Amino acid sequence: MIPFNIGELKIPVPIIQGGMGVGISLSGLASAVANMGGVGVISTVGIGFIDSGSNVSLKKTHIDVIRREIRKARELTEGVLGVNIMSVITNFSDMVRTTIEEGIDIIFSGAGLPLDLPKYLGEGIKTKLVPIVSSARAASIICSKWIQNFDYLPDALVVEGPKAGGHLGFKPDELEKESNKLENLVTDVLAVTRGIKKQYNKDIPVIAAGGIYTGADMYQIMKLGASAVQLGTRFVATEECDASIEFKNAFIQSGDDDIKIIKSPVGLPGRTIFNQFLLEANEGKRKPKGCKFNCIKTCNPKTTPYCIADALVAAYRGNLEDGFAFTGANVGRVKEITTVSKVFTELKNEYRQAERSIQNKFKSANKNNKVQ
Repeated sequence: MIPFNIGELKIPVPIIQGGMGVGISLSGLASAVANMGGVGVISTVGIGFIDSGSNVSLKKTHIDVIRREIRKARELTEGVLGVNIMSVITNFSDMVRTTIEEGIDIIFSGAGLPLDLPKYLGEGIKTKLVPIVSSARAASIICSKWIQNFDYLPDALVVEGPKAGGHLGFKPDELEKESNKLENLVTDVLAVTRGIKKQYNKDIPVIAAGGIYTGADMYQIMKLGASAVQLGTRFVATEECDASIEFKNAFIQSGDDDIKIIKSPVGLPGRTIFNQFLLEANEGKRKPKGCKFNCIKTCNPKTTPYCIADALVAAYRGNLEDGFAFTGANVGRVKEITTVSKVFTELKNEYRQAERSIQNKFKSANKNNKVQ
């Protein structure tokens, strides 16, 4: 595996751990990944809920908890740390300002186009800004708007394909399109970044995400030009993951048939481990009486089939009867609780094996050509 840089940040292992909320990737998982040389990511979405539950006075709680988790992670690692901040959350500005104040290394932002993200930077701030996109068009729009309005370009781009977990940047009928396969999306976005390099002399690393599970997957997508990969699902069933054991066991016990795409209250499709709670939500049995949290801009409590905040907090705490788990497409391959260290070792070994296999095929082909 080849190390890569995001600006002056040196990342020894080209693996970014995806941000998973509510409460699934906090300081425990993020610091463990950072200690292995990757980028550990704390999810900020709903982070105050892990302390407050149904408490409605949440603005200060969210800020207090994200400060606590960043500081706790800093005590546990000297590696590279990021946060994931969804652009559709109502406290987006507060979260961005707070994480920058805490000196976070990288802000990853998706679930919409974070068109004003650079405005939060000031003199001397070293935090890197990395939008999450699902198309070359989105990448191009962000680059154009940022350079036009802020004279700033993304420090990297995460390209998230339709096999990702959680909320997806595609319409349901677009998930199986050939053009939306991750390798095609990465190729398209690389064309955008090459144009940026030519025009502005700025390198923008492309990070591939969505459906990557093995080192062989990493090797294949990085051969196309991706500088790194982002993984979420493979890190859930680890000892260091901040989720409950019940949440982790839901991953271990699930197969491909358990995965369903739902329409989330956020307004986007989402890949989930379908369960009785979601079935009851579909039948209209989980409708909220009102909005306790005001957490998502696009959520309408009058029409939503359930409160996503309540559901995800319940799942984080291990109550899958009143909640559910988002997942990536490869959850059926998760078989046991492991450790972050073992995941990294396996990924590196799988990567090297894939690399050697290609090299051996190349040598064999050359040898055959010489014989002929």
